[in-house]
Amino acid sequence: MRAEAEGEGQLGMLMVGNVGINRVLANCLDFYDIRTITQMVFQRPGGFESTLYPYFYQAARQVDIRLARRVINGEKFYPADRALWFYATDGDCVAQWFG
Repeated sequence: MRAEAEGEGQLGMLMVGNVGINRVLANCLDFYDIRTITQMVFQRPGGFESTLYPYFYQAARQVDIRLARRVINGEKFYPADRALWFYATDGDCVAQWFG
């Protein structure tokens, strides 16, 4: 969560966590047969891009562990409460998805 969204603050990291949990629980679209957090994070294609960079492999801090436990224990944060993807725009919100 930290490697994906540290710049978005704790709420952003929590929402990335929601997306991850939702992907593990979903059995649809790009997430058939994804049943563990490890499978979800390292899924190719479609997993988290941060796994490609050394920053991802730094030890988790206590605050990171506490945030992860919150989402693993079922805490949801709108609008990521049911989302399977997470995208933080630069500046104003983009009205639609591209690509």
